[in-house]
Amino acid sequence: MSEKITELLEAKKIAELRALFAEMEPADIAAALEEFDDEKLPVLYRILPKDVAADVFVEMDGEEQEYLIKSFNDRELREVVNELYLDDAVDIIEEMPATVVKRILANTNAQDRKIINELLNYPKDSAGSIMTTEYVDLKSGMTVGEALERIRKTGVDKETVYTCYVTDNKRKLKGIATVKEMILSGNDAKIEDIMDTNVIFCTTTEDKEEVADKIKKYDFLALPVVDKENRLVGIVTVDDAIDVMVEEATEDIEKMAAVLPTDKSYLKTSVFSLWKARAPWQLLLMISATFTGMVLNTFEDRLTAFPVLISFIPMLMDTGGNTGSQAAVTIIRSLSLGEIEFSDILKVIWKEIRVSVLCGAMLAVACFIKIQVVDVLIMGANVNLISCAVVCVTLFVTVFCAKLVGCTLPILSDKIGLDPAVMSSPFITTIVDAISLLIYFNVASAFLGFNA
Repeated sequence: MSEKITELLEAKKIAELRALFAEMEPADIAAALEEFDDEKLPVLYRILPKDVAADVFVEMDGEEQEYLIKSFNDRELREVVNELYLDDAVDIIEEMPATVVKRILANTNAQDRKIINELLNYPKDSAGSIMTTEYVDLKSGMTVGEALERIRKTGVDKETVYTCYVTDNKRKLKGIATVKEMILSGNDAKIEDIMDTNVIFCTTTEDKEEVADKIKKYDFLALPVVDKENRLVGIVTVDDAIDVMVEEATEDIEKMAAVLPTDKSYLKTSVFSLWKARAPWQLLLMISATFTGMVLNTFEDRLTAFPVLISFIPMLMDTGGNTGSQAAVTIIRSLSLGEIEFSDILKVIWKEIRVSVLCGAMLAVACFIKIQVVDVLIMGANVNLISCAVVCVTLFVTVFCAKLVGCTLPILSDKIGLDPAVMSSPFITTIVDAISLLIYFNVASAFLGFNA
């Protein structure tokens, strides 16, 4: 698509280019424009049809948005800002430097500026920070005909009109009425007779991830947001909930890979930023791995008497780390979905004990066959049955311990207020590595008779 846009732009076929943009979705246009350099970006943006320009601007990356704002004159900036939904305006402002923010606010009308400042004052991870104040409100005494007329007059500036919110004179939330219910009812029907008074809502200070979970759980298009006095102050729409889910999932994945979360895409993140995101965890894991080295040093002299045991250390450590990570990822996911909580820890441990016995037994048998067939018969290694038993028993006990560590650490970290994702693959792997070595040398001591 970028080739076609370039061809039309160079041929100065502006009408055809505008027609092409009119047929595209805003997200697709934004993706196409990101491939052009800064000099062509303002030119292409000004060619966009006015009815889609603001939607395209919202879909663009923060760097492109900042460059465009700097290239706009005050009139152009005012036109863009006036077309934005207020929650989108807040999202953009939060990513801009102070000088750009001042210019945006200076070109916003007084009423919108007041609302934007109020939204910016809510905690970053709260429902208030992602809600919009642009919703349709109705009164219970209205007829369906009056309500539909109000939607026609005010709906064009609202983010959604499918669900309307019924409030009293003090803006307290009384119920909800959908356009479907209104259309299926007669014009003379009262809103109070068709509205649903069993309203599920959230508060302004509620965590935005919990709000997104509610929208997902109940399949809502929007969720009303109330203040401490139960007054309706805004709504969170499904598109904002999806953004929250994507953001939280990305953050958890980065933490589980021992990387500090970043806001930018990979290609737009500088080498220095990637270094800062990765280096702290790498240092921490390197230092924590010294415990593994200490265990090896402790038993170094004893290992020289049974050098064949050294060759199995990588397999035992890798199996333990992988087993612990599997359990941890499963538990972290269940915690994030609200499927388990701290009170379920004993149930989790009991389930993982049974799983570990099955997995450990299967791996121990497979390891025994592998040693006898591959190591002894094919490779000719000098591994007697006692040494083979040491490896297999160690493998079984390591799997057992690794699964217990992997399932309990995320739950305990969540209980004390830490992000369970921190107790993820790299961190648990480091812990299990040290544990697997201690198990290995103690089993070897019991079977082979050297002092541990």
